[in-house]
Amino acid sequence: MEAIQVQGAPGYYQCYPGVVNQLPVKMEENQLRHGLIIHGGKSWEAAKEYIPSLPAKITYEKYNGECTHEEVNRINDLITGDTVDVVIGIGGGKIADITKACGNATNLPVILIPTLASNCAPWTALSVFYDEAGNFLEYEAFPRSTFMLLVDPDIIVHSPTPYLRAGIGDTIAKWYEADVLMRALPAKSIPLEVSLHAARLCRDVLLENGAEAITSMEQADISDAFTKVIETIIMAGGMVGGYGDQYGRISGAHSIHNGLTHVPETHPFLHGDKVAYGILVQLSLEQRPEEMKKLLPFYNKLQLPVSLQDLGIKENIEAAVNKIAERATKPSESIHFMGVSSADEVKEGIWKLEGTRNLSLCPRIPLSP
Repeated sequence: MEAIQVQGAPGYYQCYPGVVNQLPVKMEENQLRHGLIIHGGKSWEAAKEYIPSLPAKITYEKYNGECTHEEVNRINDLITGDTVDVVIGIGGGKIADITKACGNATNLPVILIPTLASNCAPWTALSVFYDEAGNFLEYEAFPRSTFMLLVDPDIIVHSPTPYLRAGIGDTIAKWYEADVLMRALPAKSIPLEVSLHAARLCRDVLLENGAEAITSMEQADISDAFTKVIETIIMAGGMVGGYGDQYGRISGAHSIHNGLTHVPETHPFLHGDKVAYGILVQLSLEQRPEEMKKLLPFYNKLQLPVSLQDLGIKENIEAAVNKIAERATKPSESIHFMGVSSADEVKEGIWKLEGTRNLSLCPRIPLSP
C-alpha cells in the first residue's frame, strides 16, 4: 500500500449560528492585522450583514467568476509587496479554491467563510482549476491545510436551494468513489478506515436527511437535519480525501463530471448535479444495477439528474457522449483508478444508463440549472 498523507482538517473549525462573530476575536488572537477578503457579488450581499466589524485593515477584492490560474495570479499581484497577512474567502466553492491557491502561493494563512454548502471545497487542501470557458483543467493539492473555517448556518440557510441539492449529489459520490478505490485493498490503515467511515456517513446521513434539509431550507429553518446535512457536505465530505489521500479523493463519478464540463449545454448546471449523474454512470460501468435502483427514488425526490436530457443535452447526443467519454478517460483522469481505461467503455456505460427503463420512479419536475 502506498504511503498516506493525512490532511484531515483545517487548523480551526466551528459551525453554529453566529459563529462569524468569532472572526475579529480570532484575528486579534493570531495578530492578523491586514486581511484581503476575496468575494463574489452575490456571496458578499448574502454575507455582509453577518460579518462583524474587524479590528484590522481590510482590502476587498471581487473575483472574476471562475477559478483559473490567471485569476489566482491576478489576485496574488494585489498581495505582492503589500502588508496583507491573511487571505479570507467569503463565498462558494470557487472562491474557496481561489483563496486556498492564493494562500499557498503567497505563504499566507487562509480563513474561509462559506456562503453555500455545495461541496467540500472549504475543508480540503486542494483547488480545482478551470479555463475561462468553464472547462475542467486540473486539481492542485497544497502542502498546508486551511488555517480557519467558520461555517455559519444563518448565512447558508438563505442561499439558493439548488446549491444544497447539488452539494448532496456531490457528497453522496464520496461513498461510491472511495468504496470502488478501497474495496479490493487487502488491508486498510487507520487513516483509510477513518476515510471510509466518513464516506459511509456521507451516503447514509444524506439519504436519510437530505430531503428534510431541503424542506427546512425552503422554510429558512435551521433544523437539526439542515445542520447535519451542511456539516456532512463540508466536513465529512472533506474528511474522505483528507484521511484517505489518493484512495479517498475521486474516481469514476468526478471523471464523468469533468467530461461533462466540455459539453457547453451542461455549463449552466452545478458541479454537484453533474457529479450526481456521474455516480449513475460509474455504477453502470461497475455493472451494479441494483445499487442504481436504490438511488433512483432519492434522485427523483430531490430532482437530481438521471439522464443527459436532465443536464440540457437534447440534441447531437451521440457527439456529446463521444466528447464526454474522451475527456473522462484522458490519461490524467481518476476513472483509471477503478480499472476503466477506454472511451468505448465509458460510452457503453452512458448508453446503458440512458437506456435504463423506469428511470423516473416518481413524477419529476424539470431540472433547472
